[in-house]
Amino acid sequence: MLDHHSTADRFRALADPTRLALYERLTEGPAPVSELAAPFDMSLTAVGQHLAILEGAGLIRSEKSGRIRTCECVPEAIESLEKWIHARRRHIGRQLDRLGEVLDQLHPVTGGGRQRRSGSADKNPQGKKTKRTT
Repeated sequence: MLDHHSTADRFRALADPTRLALYERLTEGPAPVSELAAPFDMSLTAVGQHLAILEGAGLIRSEKSGRIRTCECVPEAIESLEKWIHARRRHIGRQLDRLGEVLDQLHPVTGGGRQRRSGSADKNPQGKKTKRTT
């Protein structure tokens, strides 16, 4: 069972463009905070606050060695988000399948399957466009 609080916290943490960029950089491998902060026009303290949010959400972990704090991704955190997304995708797929079955029962079409509209213009049975009246 997924912990919905941590799932929401992780999505919320990644919703910020700066934190997303920091996380994406960390997917390439561990890095010291000073290196992570270099591309941003903000103080080291501000970057540290962003990293603290990512760490609080369980997306990264950090370790201090002397005066250098190094951060790295926690792969299990993203895997839990992937599982959540996959479960939602399966659920929506089942709902769409059921909707398709209901539509097929309401409007049976001979010759295989539902017909799809290919454009916004109305067409007559011969496939020619007709004028719309308003």
